[in-house]
Amino acid sequence: MRSAGIRIGLVAAIACGVATLVVLWQTAREIERQSIVDEARPADVILVLGAAEYRGKPSPVLEARLNHALWLYRQGLAPRILTTGGAGGDPNFTEGEVARAYLSKHDVPSEAILVESEGESTVHSTAAAAEIMRRMNLTSCIVVSDGYHIYRVKKMLEFQGMSVYGSPRPGLAKQDWREQWVYFRQAVAYGLWRIGIPI
Repeated sequence: MRSAGIRIGLVAAIACGVATLVVLWQTAREIERQSIVDEARPADVILVLGAAEYRGKPSPVLEARLNHALWLYRQGLAPRILTTGGAGGDPNFTEGEVARAYLSKHDVPSEAILVESEGESTVHSTAAAAEIMRRMNLTSCIVVSDGYHIYRVKKMLEFQGMSVYGSPRPGLAKQDWREQWVYFRQAVAYGLWRIGIPI
């Protein structure tokens, strides 16, 4: 009787594991589809997700995101840009402030730049950005990040009641197993957020 119970438990655990993998695989496919869709349209603000900075200068990834945000801003799609990201490895700078300085150097007026500079993760930065938007009565945004990032950020902001349009930075055409692994990791992160485990 005991061995039958163990077998049933083992089968149930395997079935649960398989079901979880199927859900994650389906989510990863949705993330991949979203990653190449540009939904840019008029909105209240352009939200730029942070990335690494090096001694006060944006990394190539962050610079590419900012350049894309600048292009959207100059097209007149939003009157403001909101940068995000706290301190990474360098305690003297934050990603949000480095992004603000970069935008200022490219002729974006200071009053058009909003900064979230406390976030230590995508979840924290997104929640803080949503709070800034609420305080300013901003209800829609264009999210600028790498394509793989946009699905999760959109879902988190939509959960906060925002209208969200993704606009991935250009220049990420390669598709190989590493890219597929990134989609799967994002699916895991999204699944954990859904059950209340922010990473």
